[in-house]
Amino acid sequence: MSQQQPNNPLHGLTLETILTRLQEHYGWEGLDAEIKINCFYNDPSIKSSLKFLRRTPWARDKVEALYIKTFCLG
Repeated sequence: MSQQQPNNPLHGLTLETILTRLQEHYGWEGLDAEIKINCFYNDPSIKSSLKFLRRTPWARDKVEALYIKTFCLG
């Protein structure tokens, strides 16, 4: 049973896709400047960042909010 979420700009996007697009747009230094999370500063990689973000809801919320601000608003 699939539910459609027409008002959710993140619908259908994986966390990996979100993080990859943000990293390509900002780079690791830019991500660290936007969101102070150690996984963006100390030896950053997609794999280690995904591991942290999947276990840390507050950090994931910040990453998703930055994605919406960057790619979905205007």
